[in-house]
Amino acid sequence: MGLGKTVQALALILARAVEGPTLVVAPTSVCLNWAEEARRFAPELKIILFSDRSSRSLLQDIGPFDLVIGSYAMLRRETETLAQPHWRTIVLDEAQAIKNFLTKRSRAAMKLQGDFKLITTGTPVENHLGELWTLFRFINPGLLGPLERFNRRFAAPIIRQTGDREASERLRRLIHPFILRRLKSEVLRELPPKTEITLQVEMSKPEASLYETLRRQALSSINANVDERGRPLKILAEIMRLRRVCCHPRLVLPETDLPCAKLDLFGKVVAELLENGHRALVFSQFVDYLKIVREFLDREGISYQYLDGRTPPLVRQERVAAFQAGKGDLFLISLKAGGQGINLTAADYVIHLDPWWNPAVEDQAADRAHRIGQKRPVTTYRLITTGTIEEKIRELHQHKKKLADDLLAGARGGHGLKAEELLALLADPW
Repeated sequence: MGLGKTVQALALILARAVEGPTLVVAPTSVCLNWAEEARRFAPELKIILFSDRSSRSLLQDIGPFDLVIGSYAMLRRETETLAQPHWRTIVLDEAQAIKNFLTKRSRAAMKLQGDFKLITTGTPVENHLGELWTLFRFINPGLLGPLERFNRRFAAPIIRQTGDREASERLRRLIHPFILRRLKSEVLRELPPKTEITLQVEMSKPEASLYETLRRQALSSINANVDERGRPLKILAEIMRLRRVCCHPRLVLPETDLPCAKLDLFGKVVAELLENGHRALVFSQFVDYLKIVREFLDREGISYQYLDGRTPPLVRQERVAAFQAGKGDLFLISLKAGGQGINLTAADYVIHLDPWWNPAVEDQAADRAHRIGQKRPVTTYRLITTGTIEEKIRELHQHKKKLADDLLAGARGGHGLKAEELLALLADPW
């Protein structure tokens, strides 16, 4: 969230480095940033980038002050290699990456051996309490007991509609000694103001007709589906289609020439920002939507940088550095690829073109600009299409935004969406 977790982790690593080697595991897109930050803040450390099988030999003679940095993908592929050394310190950055204990990535992390384990994350709970259980299974095995018992004692009571404050308080007391939490409210004097604004997008009549046709088709298709086991996936598929048409008709009808109200509004917002000397980060979860936006910017002669999940790490770093140096009025970023691990304080505006399920993910993306080092006020725009599923997702945000805070503070937590709740998103908004 831009509050100095990496620097704090490096301080810990440096304090322990004399006693043995350190392993840092991070998303691929963040590994080079870790190396860069280590060179800047802890030059005493010897950095070893564990990037492929040829790196195995680098681990043979590791010792004090060695800092090995590898990705979660590499951890999954080279589990046994990284599990052999006994690390003095192990750090999992963006540790929500291991939240699902059934994945190979999570199982690989559990095999790592070390004297001290630290996880850093801006989103310790994204969807449900089982994620918190997995994180604590890594840093403090056994504290929360077996998963079945944890669900019975904590998860089930807390997620009830009425909530169970006693269960929440018991859980809070258990995990509180192991959490160092830094909030933006604690560093307001170091950060400029942040403003969030929702911009309502009014569809044209042809767009609205297309949306309504697709919505009714979705309900008809779901009701005709007799496979109850596959029903949630079917609902999600139909929801995804509606979310995409809210962004641009071409995302569901590639050959259509229907106008796009959201792109029109985006163009007006960008023109005003550039006229007043501002620069902006532009996020979307849909890479093919960003392609359409790029076509628009090329026609308008607006300069930009770009990255998505397919951008190689070195190119990613080059584009971030270029934007920070003043090259490009906008930075187009796919939400998952750019929501963590990069500093883009050269921008003072953030534009979310479409809403994500979990507002914490959107907040992390916006905090690429609103983080330590930013000197100007930051404004976040969210473009929401009225009378559509986008508005209903935004309504869900108010509930989910409190999930991590409630759990860590002992109040009633939230829960994942059931099929009936997903189906309600497709109901007639009028």
